[in-house]
Amino acid sequence: MKFLFTILFIMFSAFASEMQLQSGELSSQNMKKQNREIAKLAAQELSKALPSTIDKYTKLRSIKADNSTLVYIFEIDISPKSDESVKKEDHSRMKEAVTLGVCRNSKRFLDADISIQYIYNSAHSKAELFKFDINKEICFNTLQ
Repeated sequence: MKFLFTILFIMFSAFASEMQLQSGELSSQNMKKQNREIAKLAAQELSKALPSTIDKYTKLRSIKADNSTLVYIFEIDISPKSDESVKKEDHSRMKEAVTLGVCRNSKRFLDADISIQYIYNSAHSKAELFKFDINKEICFNTLQ
């Protein structure tokens, strides 16, 4: 997975070079456009290996781009627990673990102002259990 992020970052760098203005600076509007394109390309590339089993409870079902955000959609098998008990009992632990993992493993995307969102749905009810939005400011505060 880290190899894939490295490849995507190289693609990002090449794309950024092509979009530079004559002054060598990217305007804010061009930067946002570039980030949307990078998120879209990354989602397309990362989606090629899906679905993917993460552990005995979790499957990564899809990855999509939403503007300059990479959205990872997971499905978790929470049986025999109910959706409500999982939301109540596991939210804090999951948020902390996911945020720390994303901050450590997706630094290049985050540094380039590409945010990451993790959505966890129940395998049985299909209801959303958790949604975590992570950006470089959150990571800065998390890793301090």
